[in-house]
Amino acid sequence: MAQLKGKTAVVTGGSRGIGRAIVERLARDGADVVFNYARSADSAAEVVREVEVAGGSARGVQLDLAEPGAAQRLMEIAEDHLGGLDILVNNAAMNFAVAPIAETDEALFDSVMAVNAKSTFLTIRHAARRMRDGGRIINISTLNTVRPAPGNAPYAASKGAIEQLTAVAAQELGPRGITVNTVSPGATDTDLLRGTNSADNLQMVVAITPLRRLGQPSDLADVVGFLAGPDGRWITGQNIRATGGIA
Repeated sequence: MAQLKGKTAVVTGGSRGIGRAIVERLARDGADVVFNYARSADSAAEVVREVEVAGGSARGVQLDLAEPGAAQRLMEIAEDHLGGLDILVNNAAMNFAVAPIAETDEALFDSVMAVNAKSTFLTIRHAARRMRDGGRIINISTLNTVRPAPGNAPYAASKGAIEQLTAVAAQELGPRGITVNTVSPGATDTDLLRGTNSADNLQMVVAITPLRRLGQPSDLADVVGFLAGPDGRWITGQNIRATGGIA
């Protein structure tokens, strides 16, 4: 269904995991998509190939959002390529090995905040100035903001900031018909999740999830696709917890 035909979209962190699924979903719905990636050039090229084989349009841009000026540069490149902006999905995120606050390096904290929170602020700022009326902004957060865990302070704090940016931007941009929402995944079956959790931990998560499985990237992409499409027009300022039932 080409419900986004003629629309343009930017997705941050679109080469793997949830971001990749979002790029593929928006392209399948007809949007012309630009996404960034920091290092995974092969994965980014694969995303572009798969989208094009399916009849869609996507372009990957190698930019590390931890670098000063990268977020603004991404938006400028995307707008030049796309000719305008209708949809922004802030998915890029940096996580790290779990460590208590007492052992967390200040530079690491700054890096996490730069990628997760500051880049989101900067892309929203650009969208607030340049996005076409009736647009969509969707920010990806995490269940960790309501289920805090030891050792996760910088990540949870950065995502909490994103949720507040969503709430404020929804108020500011509403008069232009631009909706701004957060989607908060629970445990989602990605390389990152499996690389930072033991098999026992994953089994425990499945056991406490009412739907009794890990989320799939496509589960989250479908929520984003709904919010980006015409059926999401009356939803703004919300945090949708797509967690399989974990509250």
